[in-house]
Amino acid sequence: MTDRRVVFVVFDGFQPLDLTGPHEVFHSAGGYDCVVLAARAGPVVSESGLLVHAGHGVADLDPAGTDTLVVAGGQGVDRARQDEALVVWIAAAAAGARRVASVCSGVFLLAAAGLLDGRRVTTHWGREEQLTREHPEVRVDCDPIFVRDGRVWTSAGVTAGMDLALALVEDDLGRDVAHAVARRLVLFLRRPGGQSQFSVALWSRQPATDPVRAAVSAIHAEPGARHDIAHLAARAGLSPRHLQRRFTAELGVPPAAYVERVRVEAAQRALTEGDEPVEAIARRYGFATAETLRRTFHRRFGVAPSDYRARFRSTAHPAGVRTEPDAHPVPE
Repeated sequence: MTDRRVVFVVFDGFQPLDLTGPHEVFHSAGGYDCVVLAARAGPVVSESGLLVHAGHGVADLDPAGTDTLVVAGGQGVDRARQDEALVVWIAAAAAGARRVASVCSGVFLLAAAGLLDGRRVTTHWGREEQLTREHPEVRVDCDPIFVRDGRVWTSAGVTAGMDLALALVEDDLGRDVAHAVARRLVLFLRRPGGQSQFSVALWSRQPATDPVRAAVSAIHAEPGARHDIAHLAARAGLSPRHLQRRFTAELGVPPAAYVERVRVEAAQRALTEGDEPVEAIARRYGFATAETLRRTFHRRFGVAPSDYRARFRSTAHPAGVRTEPDAHPVPE
């Protein structure tokens, strides 16, 4: 079988990992012809100063030969989307491509090419307001790390591009190959598209003092253990009232809210990574009953745990996947 051609679009000021991360995933999987394209063939300067050689320019590569189009993001995207020749080439390649993808702010180039009308997309959370303001025709959801809408795939920033590429490889070659690539590259394969861009490390400030740090460590070490204020205060060596005040001041959320979010994230991982019954997951992560877990998921995500599992348990079926035929064909 002829290798599938994956064309990576870059420009001056692109984010290097938006290219190199997905490129390594496809290359490691085998069966792909990876091509780097820019407005003109030759050296392209990334936003960090790293020079990358684009083997092709828009004048010398036939867009009709593209199987998968991957558009990088980066600080230079605002200038790149003013390059009419580059935008026209992207639109032409997308017209015949089996699928189209963007990493981070590369979504702005897809939008400039007219490929996103009515679609649900994501990008780096820092670009959410700009994308929503400039493209009201697009449904922007910047919580997931990647989204699939028909044959258009979009991802959040930087490392999320590797999660997206693994999902594309799994879609093509199966779960075993995707697992093998993840092991080779020492990646966390089971980060589903529906996982929030805002994990614990991002939505919470870090503790500034040892007592609060001890309480936080206890929560993460065993999310399902008893973590009421009295038990956490004992771990911290403070009175409950003192811990409540210092915890909230240092982390920006009260202890109870922090505990719930850590437990929810642990339950999310369990639901997408295995087949353990919902009742068992609820007990293991401190929700006491499946009904408590169900109410918490409905409040946070608008779906039941079982529905969350069905939607997000495979990288091949991330957030936004549609089982029906593509409702928004890429325009020719």
